[in-house]
Amino acid sequence: MNETFYTLHHFLLHTESVTYLIMLLSLLGLFGFWFFLTARDDDQ
Repeated sequence: MNETFYTLHHFLLHTESVTYLIMLLSLLGLFGFWFFLTARDDDQ
């Protein structure tokens, strides 16, 4: 992660993209956890 940011605009675009990736992964994890909690075992 030794990336040099020459402008504030480049830095803000980079941090915004990282933030969106973190939000997407969190949302996918939340949905996965919700489906895990609400899953039913119909075999028993």
